[in-house]
Amino acid sequence: MTKGILFDLDGTLWDSSEVVADAWNKCIEENTDRPERITVPQLKSYMGKTLDVIASLMFPTLPPEEQMRIIKLCFGYEEEFIKKQRPRFFDREKEILGSLSKEYKLAVVSNCQVGYIELYMDHSGFPELFCDFESAGATGLSKGQNIRLVMERQGIDKCVYVGDTAGDEQASREAGVPFIHAAYGFGTPEAPDASIASLDELAEAAAELMKDE
Repeated sequence: MTKGILFDLDGTLWDSSEVVADAWNKCIEENTDRPERITVPQLKSYMGKTLDVIASLMFPTLPPEEQMRIIKLCFGYEEEFIKKQRPRFFDREKEILGSLSKEYKLAVVSNCQVGYIELYMDHSGFPELFCDFESAGATGLSKGQNIRLVMERQGIDKCVYVGDTAGDEQASREAGVPFIHAAYGFGTPEAPDASIASLDELAEAAAELMKDE
């Protein structure tokens, strides 16, 4: 039996919120006459949502087409900022994921735009620990559908999804896999199958949820 651990990105594998907030505010200042500016707490509340939802939350008074035009510009700035400024990784991340990769197939599934997971891989220095990744920006599918897509692509029979938000929990339910809440992240789900205060606790939680009957 092939087992896997699939991860959300923001709030689970890294915290890019400060860099992204700076990028978005710079973009809005340079390209619009809008008064909106985003704070780090606001941005954290948006993490995990799809592009159209974030755009509507950020610019609620604008027509959808203009919302999307601005938010796409923001994502362009975001990419350039993250290329130059490494976001914060979590304690012992490389060591922990390296150990897990010996027993499980590891992959990243996010609602982000195309290119964002690749930035994580570039900054991490350990992309070889992951067998796959997928994003809503690439497929147009829900996170739950992308979890199933990666499972099928990699021949994973049993897995858990690790994330920090209620949206991640809903995606796990849609995919039919157990959900582990990264309680060190940004959100508060309703009823996770397990909860971890740090990545150090992941091995034990995953083993318990995927133990052979």
